[in-house]
Amino acid sequence: MSEIKVNKISPKQSCTQLTLGDSGDTIIIPAGATITNNGTATGFGATGAVNWDTTKKTTGFTAVSGVGYFCDTTSSAFTVTLPATPSAGAIVAVADYANTFATNNLTVGRNGSNIGGAAINATLSTNGLSVTFVYVDATQGWIVTDSGNRSDLPQAQFVAATGGTITTCGNFKVHTFTGPGTFTVTNAGNPFGSTTVDYLVVAGGGSGTLGNNSGGGGAGGFRLSNSYSLPAPTTSPLATPTGITVTATAYPITVGAGGTSGSPAACASGTGSVFSTITSAGGGGGGTAGVNGASGGSGGGGGGERAAPAGIGGAGNTPPVSPPQGNTGGTGGLAPTLRGSGGGGGAGAIGNPDQPGISAGGPGGVGSFVSPSFAVACAGTPGPAPGVRYFAGGGGGGTEGGPGSGGAGTNGSGGAGGGGGGGPNPTSPGAGIAGTINTGGGGGGASRQGPGASIPGVASGAGGSGIVIIRYKFQ
Repeated sequence: MSEIKVNKISPKQSCTQLTLGDSGDTIIIPAGATITNNGTATGFGATGAVNWDTTKKTTGFTAVSGVGYFCDTTSSAFTVTLPATPSAGAIVAVADYANTFATNNLTVGRNGSNIGGAAINATLSTNGLSVTFVYVDATQGWIVTDSGNRSDLPQAQFVAATGGTITTCGNFKVHTFTGPGTFTVTNAGNPFGSTTVDYLVVAGGGSGTLGNNSGGGGAGGFRLSNSYSLPAPTTSPLATPTGITVTATAYPITVGAGGTSGSPAACASGTGSVFSTITSAGGGGGGTAGVNGASGGSGGGGGGERAAPAGIGGAGNTPPVSPPQGNTGGTGGLAPTLRGSGGGGGAGAIGNPDQPGISAGGPGGVGSFVSPSFAVACAGTPGPAPGVRYFAGGGGGGTEGGPGSGGAGTNGSGGAGGGGGGGPNPTSPGAGIAGTINTGGGGGGASRQGPGASIPGVASGAGGSGIVIIRYKFQ
């Protein structure tokens, strides 16, 4: 490969084609040269673009045709002097390197030629300005052919919205809904800023059936996104990396209620929570003696019984989503020693079956957790790491104790994330403990005194209501 510099070409009259060099060669034609095609002269030279000198200029200098300069006036104003005795087609460009032209002006010295038809220097005093000068003739001299400002470039826009309780954490806004409301996007942002929101959508937890020795309520469905890459271990492994791209519109928010304590006929499941395309299912209610737990976001625990069959735990992640929104409930036990009920499933683990020993109810499944910067000012249950908040824990299973049961029973504990414990007084009828509000925790199952005599129904703990949290970058 070689470089060929053409100063003059005089082809023979019979020539119809003139080949200069070989493929890959560089052909250099002097600036200001004229190419004549069928008698029509066409100017040829560096009239449309410059090669930019990437070394910034901080003091005065004389420009060279065909070159663009980044001028930094941070320390002081200075002058760029245009080339002397320029030829038609000469070109020079300057650009504001540090957005300081308004503070310290850049002067473009005309060096004997007009600028825009006037015998005066040009002063550039707008921050971010870039200007291209092309020399035309002695009358007009240097004419500005292109000018622009950094503000003409696409600017970063960020999501802006109203609704719920709004808190700020660094560069992020967090909207917390503990009840129904509307998340109204007033600016959908753009790719230079933000267009996506992350969410935590937790449904209401289940309760148990009115009765004795009932299973713990399943936790409400737990759905979380982490598109802004909050670090482990403070972000749940259940988080999907895909958030929701929003538009400037209103998004109704539904926050699910917990299952009602004291339903005599059926498992008292929680209700779902909704944001945009994300729906979390209510937790399944726990079953009473010998009755299966209901399916849901997490399944309710099965009821224990002194005679077959024992209740089995309800299915979790119903309807199915990925990552899963919950787990199955635990199975109830049978006489003579295992009469406790199963714990409700949690977002992070299955509900436990009745425990070995004398009528020990199964603990509720542990919930899952979110980062402190996500769960700002919300009601989640504290976790093992500073600021980490747990949600969607399963309710503990009820138990059986007292005369005829072989000894005192032990109620199941609630799972981390707002799950309520089983009835605390196994030697006499004991009501279950409610799940914590705005966690989606399942309610604890009721305990009973013992087999034999008919005992009035005892209420299981109500399920905890759900919550919806939305997080996005706002600056």
